[in-house]
Order: sequence, then structure tokens, then C-alpha cells
Amino acid sequence: MRKLIESKLDANVLSGQTLAYYGDAVYEVFIRRHLIKAGIVKPQVLQREATHYVSAKAQAALITKMQDDNYLAEAELTAFKRGRNAKTYTKAKNTSLRTYQLSTGFEAMIGYLALDDQDDRVSEICKWCIEKVEDGSLDGYDFE
Repeated sequence: MRKLIESKLDANVLSGQTLAYYGDAVYEVFIRRHLIKAGIVKPQVLQREATHYVSAKAQAALITKMQDDNYLAEAELTAFKRGRNAKTYTKAKNTSLRTYQLSTGFEAMIGYLALDDQDDRVSEICKWCIEKVEDGSLDGYDFE
């Protein structure tokens, strides 16, 4: 294995798919940490509970609510659109193409912020998402 050397990068030049790849991991870890700290420790229960936050349907609802609430800054919306509009080489599983595209955009926006070292904003958005899932704010947002 060759040695890889990290350097400062401009998240604005990365593809929507690359941003989504990273954003998926960042958001997943944030949610897993939240669930474990909330006292959920059995793996099968963790997996079931996590889907309320990290499924394509949940992420599509969250990003739609963010837009409805004008919660995102312009750069965040731009990153979302790059992910949403990215050409995909995988097929959406158990969901519509539209839902998959919205969730990919959500992940791209998280990935953009994380790679741009905006950790406070990532944390703020993830906490906002947790609050919206848990208080039922997404009940009117149904995605397939």
C-alpha cells in the first residue's frame, strides 16, 4: 500500500457523488453516537432505530424540510444540488429515484461542510435533524 498524504482541499471542486460518499459516513456516525448515548446498545435495535434518521426516505424528508424552513445557506444549497443532480451509477434500493436523488443531495451537503472543516455547522445540522425526526416534524413528508 502506498503512503497517502493529506492536503488542504477545496470541497467546491469535488463531485456530488464524492461529497455524498463522505457525507453518508459523517451523518451515520453522528446518528449512531446519538443513539448509543441515548442508551440504545443492542445492535439489532440500533439498526432499526437508525433507519428513522438515515434512510433515503428520512434524508429526503429532512432536506425538503430544511428547504421549506429556509434553513440552509447558499453554499449548502449549492452542495445539495450538486449531489442531487449527480449522475448515479447505482440503482436506488426500495425507494424512488427522486427520493434517492434528494437523499444523495442531503449527504453531499453534509460531506461538503465536513470536508470544508465546518464541524460546528455539521453538528448543528445533525442536531436539527435529530430534533425534527424525534418531534414528529417530518410526519407530513412522505417519500417512497
